Amino acid sequence: MFDQKISPMLAYTSDPFDSSRYLYEIKWDGTRCILFVQKDHVRLQNRRLADITYRYPEFSDCYKVIRAKQAILDGELIALTEGKSDFGKLQRREHVSDTLKAELYAQQMPATYMAFDVLYTDGENHTQTPLGQRKEILHELLGDSPYLAESRYIEEKGKAVFEQAMGYGLEGVMGKRLDSPYLVGKRSRYWRKIKPKHVAICHIIGYTAGRGGRQKFFGALAIATREEEKWIYRGRVGSGFTEETMESIQERLSGLKITSPVVRPSKENREIQWVRPELKCEVTFSEVTSGGHFRAPVFRRMVN
Repeated sequence: MFDQKISPMLAYTSDPFDSSRYLYEIKWDGTRCILFVQKDHVRLQNRRLADITYRYPEFSDCYKVIRAKQAILDGELIALTEGKSDFGKLQRREHVSDTLKAELYAQQMPATYMAFDVLYTDGENHTQTPLGQRKEILHELLGDSPYLAESRYIEEKGKAVFEQAMGYGLEGVMGKRLDSPYLVGKRSRYWRKIKPKHVAICHIIGYTAGRGGRQKFFGALAIATREEEKWIYRGRVGSGFTEETMESIQERLSGLKITSPVVRPSKENREIQWVRPELKCEVTFSEVTSGGHFRAPVFRRMVN
């Protein structure tokens, strides 16, 4: 079994929902990965069934903190920045082919394996064990490690978990039935992928001054979309940023200042410093208001 290639279980998309039959956990923005442990050997396999162990040398000793001689786990490989998954960092790790560069990246931007399921331990196949029990097995299995973490969850309150995840600028939430088996290589409605309904690529047309913890940076970005040769003001986005991202964006904005906007809001805001619309970002939002603004916008990433 440890030499086999295992396709992970997949989910269907869903709107946010509450259910006492489900647990809810963060949908991490990274690389899906099956982790194989056998005695003193570790193997990482991605969703495309490729062996990616050589890209992540920091996991070579993680068998020492797994309380089993043999184990197969399912989880997500992520790179963290200020507690949030940073897909840009992980992309750099994913494109490494040289082992020396992989060693360097492991020191500079170490990855974390966020384990959320267990398929096998020490002669026992757990794929038909209900998810709630698999979560208990997983909790007992994992020891302390800077590279290995357990994906925590909350039962029943899916809508609240989703709303909070969006407020933190996270990718989404997974809803999983507590009594569900693990269906290798199959997509099942036992698992629900809950993500924002809408995503847009926006031009940054201005920003407000930061206050408090953001005093060195901007407070929010003024955004607009370009549609049918016209600019449409979409409001401001102020959540979803890491300090590293804000610093990078602030540096790029400093040379783009202008005195008047490419598109004026319905109510002009004198707090906004307008900029040339040369920078673009990806934003998620729940809906478009009657005034054309994005409701509950969250910054995702910069776009080239």
